[in-house]
Amino acid sequence: MSNFEKEYLAIAIKQFKHFKERAEKGIQQLSEKELHWKPSGESNSIAIIIKHLSGNMHSRWVDFLTTDGEKHYRDRNLEFIDDANESKEYLMQKWEEGWKLLFKTIENLKAEDLDKTVNLRQQPLSVLQAVQTEMAHISYHLGQILYIGKQIKDKDWIILSIPKIGLKEFNDKVTKKV
Repeated sequence: MSNFEKEYLAIAIKQFKHFKERAEKGIQQLSEKELHWKPSGESNSIAIIIKHLSGNMHSRWVDFLTTDGEKHYRDRNLEFIDDANESKEYLMQKWEEGWKLLFKTIENLKAEDLDKTVNLRQQPLSVLQAVQTEMAHISYHLGQILYIGKQIKDKDWIILSIPKIGLKEFNDKVTKKV
């Protein structure tokens, strides 16, 4: 594997792990009831986003190199129905199952795989483009999860990045670690 492929795959895995960790730190701050809260009737709850991302990962990463990324067995519409009876434990199990598929697949990619073509909804994409598409998709929904969580918790939300007014303190902390 060339340096580019090794570096790209390592960066992609690191970024996906960062997304997963950040989302989980946000989700941990919320109760089961809060996971099902929606800012409006047309909005998604965090529970819906969890189910959607899991369904997406199951569809994309099962037989990634050999079958279309939109599997015939996926019922995407069901992912957008919020069943308030779905427990936090159940949602986190679905979440974890999706991530396991993603990591297993990406960690097993070989250099020559990055040049291959895969299909998503019958549209050809390079493996590189498919990974980037998933990264953008997950990033988009991560932002939604954190934004909704912050709306629910307001001042009780534990900031997961640099506080609005806290750059100097953050930089001082980082400088002390070095």
